[in-house]
Amino acid sequence: MIPTIDLLSARRSVGPNFLGEPGPSAPEVETLLRIGSRVPDHGKLAPWRFIVFEGEGRLKAGEVIAQAFGIANPGADENRVAAERNRLARAPLVIGVVSRASPHPKIPDWEQVLSAGAVCMNLVTAAHAQGFSASWLTEWYAYDRRVLAAFGLSPQERMAGFVHIGTPVSLSPERPRPPLDEIVSRFP
Repeated sequence: MIPTIDLLSARRSVGPNFLGEPGPSAPEVETLLRIGSRVPDHGKLAPWRFIVFEGEGRLKAGEVIAQAFGIANPGADENRVAAERNRLARAPLVIGVVSRASPHPKIPDWEQVLSAGAVCMNLVTAAHAQGFSASWLTEWYAYDRRVLAAFGLSPQERMAGFVHIGTPVSLSPERPRPPLDEIVSRFP
């Protein structure tokens, strides 16, 4: 139990610009996906699914993002478009988590969405446990229906996030955490 507490106590996000090779191997990716799916899931609905972006797939996804950005920002300079094209190529592996919450007579939509968020956090924690670092982001393209359609999402699906995973090229500084007395209350 102590190692798990130590792991969770030390976990911090590392931005995708600070993640490099090596990324997870194929067996490590499979482990990440398996652990990602071990979350609370009331009704056993699996109200989420994965999209794995690796290798050339990251670059093809970047073309989709750059095209959508160019349509929305016709006057953008080429450096900005190039940065958008590189969005999913910053880390060796990106796992998109799709929330596919749907109406259910017993399981509220909110619980299904929270389950998808738990998947993202499990991926981040599992990557950290494997010796990698990760960052769970959405960014603008997670809300752009043109990008989402090109990634295969139905109109009812949403992105819970993109989890960027790789080896940290530099350590992230610890960020201030809220003091417990500011965020904890006791009932009554």
